[in-house]
Amino acid sequence: MNQLFWQRIGDAPRDLVMLHGWGLNAEAWRSVETRLASHFRLHLVDLPGYGRSQAYSAMSLADMAEIVWQQAPANALWLGWSLGGLVASRIALDHPAHVAGLITVASSPRFSADGDWPGIKPEVLSAFEHQLSADFQKTVERFLALQTLGTDSARQDARVLKSVILNQPMPTVEVLNAGLEILRTDDLREELSQLQLPFLRLYGYLDGLVPRKIASQLDKAWPHTHSVMMRNAAHAPFISHPEEFVDVLTNFASDIGW
Repeated sequence: MNQLFWQRIGDAPRDLVMLHGWGLNAEAWRSVETRLASHFRLHLVDLPGYGRSQAYSAMSLADMAEIVWQQAPANALWLGWSLGGLVASRIALDHPAHVAGLITVASSPRFSADGDWPGIKPEVLSAFEHQLSADFQKTVERFLALQTLGTDSARQDARVLKSVILNQPMPTVEVLNAGLEILRTDDLREELSQLQLPFLRLYGYLDGLVPRKIASQLDKAWPHTHSVMMRNAAHAPFISHPEEFVDVLTNFASDIGW
């Protein structure tokens, strides 16, 4: 049986499951772990195929979500960053009666640009897939640099993300390409418009991967959800602005009476 890395931290009565982004692992959350553990019992997960969950091969969004769900606590708050936001969203859509709420961080229901929908150009994501096979290390480092670009602490934040990758087993090219394919093709906009759960969308104003225009578009399309824009953050707000990030999460949990 394949083993999914799942770490529980703290003994607070409320469960918060945290899912990382593409190419990374649960070590990405270390900058906010201590602060959050005083409010929530944390569940830090390496997504299937990533970090210490190496036994899994490349898979679809639905399959990844189902594997994570099988080990999840009931009635938890689910938080997903970037690609992890899609996984958390898929779980909330599939099991709404057993999810307390959804938080997406620097994420989008569709990462790929499409007509008037802002996002990453599909050809850019396709190019990343091709480049992974040609120069694995350089391509991953380039993607990490894009995540922190624009913030005052960009170089330091990029070093933090790089150390997260280097300190744990690297995903295979096949797993990384499957993740990019999810970012390029999956679209949860219509399904999430029907989700009847507390739903917070958190964005970085300087994010070069998830354009801030997405926030205003979804504010209109999904009036039942709530959004927060962190003005000085980019794609990894919990690394560049950990205190503000934790405040946003705890305020949301309080607002929904959880």
